[in-house]
Amino acid sequence: CLPANQERFANGKLVTVQFHPSAQVVMTAGHDRSVSLFQVKNFSLNPKIQSIYLESFPIYKARFSVDGEQVIATGTHHSMFFVYDMMAGSIIPIPKVRGVEEKFLRNFELSPDGSFMLLIGTSGYLHLLSMKTKELISTMKVNGRCTASAFTPDSSKIYSYSKEGEVFIWDVRSRKCLHKFEDEGSLEGKCIAVSKNNQYVACGSSSGVVNLYTTDVCLRENHPKPVKAIMNLVTSATCVTFNPTTEILAVASRDTDEAVKLV
Repeated sequence: CLPANQERFANGKLVTVQFHPSAQVVMTAGHDRSVSLFQVKNFSLNPKIQSIYLESFPIYKARFSVDGEQVIATGTHHSMFFVYDMMAGSIIPIPKVRGVEEKFLRNFELSPDGSFMLLIGTSGYLHLLSMKTKELISTMKVNGRCTASAFTPDSSKIYSYSKEGEVFIWDVRSRKCLHKFEDEGSLEGKCIAVSKNNQYVACGSSSGVVNLYTTDVCLRENHPKPVKAIMNLVTSATCVTFNPTTEILAVASRDTDEAVKLV
């Protein structure tokens, strides 16, 4: 296939590439302060639909909303974030979320049901916002520092992975911690994913090892045994993701070129 963004290559590092939830569209965003949308066509041409430019705002992460009508973008060194409303064609700055005292807002997750946005703060704080109003609902806190979080497919729980290698499981409704477990052999937690059928949890650490667990064991035991430890990466595992049918797990490291494996 041709490069998805061949009609407009970025002038800096790309941090996000994501398919639209329902249309044949791919989004790219990165350090050149831009978000671009391309139509994914029959392998011959991928025409650019549009690009938006966020002045002095190098993008850290961008995501489509679940309904596909918005793009949420956070910056590398900002406490604000932007919402790009694709229907209205407007860029809405969210300057400060009341109740969220963070110097930088970078990493976030959106719940699969489209109700929530989870901001991963510093010092272990997790801020749950309403996706509709972008206002704070509640704040949770893990011991240590939270490096990654993932919602379960039904949006009822959140798995939060700490830098210290512990995983905390939260009930979204009550915002109470249901359980916590230690990721086996983890020196430093980096990334986490829950499969679409809610059967598996994958935890990637700084050593490059990705541990695969069944969710029922994670909810029950404090020191669960992984079903499989994937040792293919030699540098820090920075991305784990399941395909929609839970048959393939992609594990990747951004610390070296071409370090992506399909399991």
